[in-house]
Amino acid sequence: MDSKLSIEARRFKKIREEQYHTQQSFADLLGIGATTADIERGKTKISGKIVMELLKQFSINPLWLFGESYTKVVNINGGDVSPKVITLDVNQNDTIALVNQKAAAGYPHNIQDVEWYETLPAFNIPLPQYRNATYRGFQVEGDSMLPNIRPNEWLLGKAVPNVSEASDSKIYIVVLNDSVLVKKLQKVPNSPEKVRLISLNQEYIPIEVEVKNIQELWLVNSKLTFGIDEPNESSLLRELQQSMEELKGQINNLNT
Repeated sequence: MDSKLSIEARRFKKIREEQYHTQQSFADLLGIGATTADIERGKTKISGKIVMELLKQFSINPLWLFGESYTKVVNINGGDVSPKVITLDVNQNDTIALVNQKAAAGYPHNIQDVEWYETLPAFNIPLPQYRNATYRGFQVEGDSMLPNIRPNEWLLGKAVPNVSEASDSKIYIVVLNDSVLVKKLQKVPNSPEKVRLISLNQEYIPIEVEVKNIQELWLVNSKLTFGIDEPNESSLLRELQQSMEELKGQINNLNT
């Protein structure tokens, strides 16, 4: 029976099933009344409004829907977040530019200013983990990512070409039009034009931003920490007391 249906009817049904919708809930979502069942039975053609809603809500390529393309999903929200300027050394090798807290305040506004980048310190890391990609260093400001990331630490981020390539729940340096944030990134279901930015510090609520407002995206893969605290006397004493209690427990077990 299905083999006699048009390709767009079969693919329309496939989209609905992949989104775990009933025929009625899918009709309500698309705002098309009760015509969903008729489309899947081949009795009603897919209208331009339905094509638009599928593109808007699920990024479905209209050409794929009608069997004219192998590409199912298209990006209609931009999403190009690749670096706007690459820093090089005298040998034309990529360097890692360092953006401290003060420079980060002006970073979004100078993101394409080559001369501004020349004022930033830059260096190379001769390790295989930092080859074949573009990296940038950003200094952390604020406590929104405690306890994992502390204020004044430096994060090294790997350039992400497009928001579509970002992975859920990984930590990113997000360069918006007016600020630089360090957050866990989460894609918003059925809303490809938005992403959710989440702090590790639970005192901060998640925020949603438009993909079009993201200028650059850097995947955090390492950090630089300075001034590691030495254990103080009280913490050493607690550790000693804990060890003594464990030892007493082992002795009591031997005597029983």
